[in-house]
Amino acid sequence: MKKPNILFFLYDQQRYDCIGAAGMYPVRTPNIDALAERGAWFERAYTPIPVCAPARQALFTGRRPEESGGLWNPHIVFPLNSQPSGFGWVNALVDAGYETSLVGLWELGSRTPADYGFKQHISRAELAKERERHVGQVNFKNGFFGESDPAPLEYNNTHITARRAIEELRRLSETGRPWYLHIDCPEPHLPCRPSAPFDTMYDPVEVPVWKGFDEDFEGKPYIRRQQLYNWGLEDRGWDEWSETVALYYGMVSQCDDAIGRVLAELDRLGERENTIIVYTSDHGDMCGSHRLIDKHYNMYDDICRVPMIVSWEGHVVPRRVGGFSHACLDLGPTLLGLAGIEYPDDAFHGADLSGALLESRDTGIKYAVSTYNGQQFGLFCERMITDGKLKYVWNLTDIDELYDLELDPGELVNRINDDAYTDRLSELRRALFEELKRCSDPIIRWTGRQLTEGRKLRGRGIYTM
Repeated sequence: MKKPNILFFLYDQQRYDCIGAAGMYPVRTPNIDALAERGAWFERAYTPIPVCAPARQALFTGRRPEESGGLWNPHIVFPLNSQPSGFGWVNALVDAGYETSLVGLWELGSRTPADYGFKQHISRAELAKERERHVGQVNFKNGFFGESDPAPLEYNNTHITARRAIEELRRLSETGRPWYLHIDCPEPHLPCRPSAPFDTMYDPVEVPVWKGFDEDFEGKPYIRRQQLYNWGLEDRGWDEWSETVALYYGMVSQCDDAIGRVLAELDRLGERENTIIVYTSDHGDMCGSHRLIDKHYNMYDDICRVPMIVSWEGHVVPRRVGGFSHACLDLGPTLLGLAGIEYPDDAFHGADLSGALLESRDTGIKYAVSTYNGQQFGLFCERMITDGKLKYVWNLTDIDELYDLELDPGELVNRINDDAYTDRLSELRRALFEELKRCSDPIIRWTGRQLTEGRKLRGRGIYTM
């Protein structure tokens, strides 16, 4: 029996709550919603790190970036140190007879897609040349806040990417071998520049305010408020932000349209039933929530929580999957598990969720953990853990954060000094330490006592465990 094909959609900076299937904000994504209805929607999927390149490195190595050295985006201040581990799951697919192809973004420093097992790569630069041939240079004027793209939809990057992906689908289908097609689209990463009709699909006046927008940064780490001044956002109100959010919505819907075209071709080729389809993102986007932009220097769900769908008709039962998952860590072992390909026991930091998918059960994962090693606006390391009810953020050189997600889903009130949470906070600290230890995070070598012994300053002295 032929092994299943794999069609993987990775869209950059896609908020988990801006998918129609999430039911949280009025963004129209009919194609992604249909995929969720026909597959497994992971309700609590988190990125291992909310930064573009390190998240991708975590995906392709199956290891947390702190172990392999990919701590940040390349060429911002310090270069990305991308070191593939001894085992590569894409290479394992090749060894099992798969044809492999990547269309779009690649951000792993000096390492190439071929190093990670991709036989074919249609690069972002190649896609950009196609746009330039048809559209030429466009003088955009609104910077990171976004604006309409005068280019016809067919020559917006989302749809150029989809068109080249469709060509690859046809080529791969003709090989008669199982295939893995990875589509990595840079959108809806800011600046959002949708083409007609998506540029005016949403009226800024009708865009609801983010639940985390009314932020005063009281009792929070210095760097959070400093980000307003780093970006020049300190006086930007919702009347301005709503215009940016409307463009973000529009770009998300435009991405959905492009995805729909690829899925339609998959159906035309008759490959749907034997294809595992994955949809996820590297991380989310602040897009005005907490009055911030982009990502960086925070652990809010706006950027740490991501959409994640796995569909394989006739095998994966359509449903909402409970429990936590780590999108870019878990998908490698899960895809190998679904394809029936063995791998070493110590190959992955993530979990193989194929059993949960095929047996219609929860993931069984109790916590989600995300990390951050900031350097774009100054060095600042933090680690986050959540059990879905509380979120603890360990900020190594500033005040820690604790959010009651049930009482405060917008993560506005820092309860780190509230004695009512002392016991639960200690549990989260211990659990975070154990996960960082398991994944060889070097940060605990010198500062782990902050977690294990409570040696961390608070407003009224030293924490006690």
